[in-house]
Amino acid sequence: MKKYQVQATSSSPYINFDPDEMFFEIRGESYPENCWAFYSPMFDWFREFLGGVNGTPVEIDMEIIYFNSSSSKTFMDFFEMLDEQASAGKNIVVNWRYHEENESAMECGEEFMEDVDTIRFNLVEYSDAVTS
Repeated sequence: MKKYQVQATSSSPYINFDPDEMFFEIRGESYPENCWAFYSPMFDWFREFLGGVNGTPVEIDMEIIYFNSSSSKTFMDFFEMLDEQASAGKNIVVNWRYHEENESAMECGEEFMEDVDTIRFNLVEYSDAVTS
């Protein structure tokens, strides 16, 4: 299956789904004019990808700095789709990454986490601190 990649714009996130590397990420801001039109191809790609995955763990990193209510609904739809796949036996993990100073992103991650049953949903805080 081919890689699915969408470059970020001022109102939409960078999406990088690489099935060869088993690396999946969505990061940036999300308030596209037509949320469903933007994310629909991503849903289609991921459904097809998951159809060919058996026991392999699938881990998705999401680092969304800001998003509007349409994006929130779309993300919830995405998590519900992942939850259904996990209920069917897929091993799916979502890492919701948020900056330590972005309390709103943390709270949104907590709300998303409460709404899923089967996928493992991790809240991952990060900071700007440089370690050597």
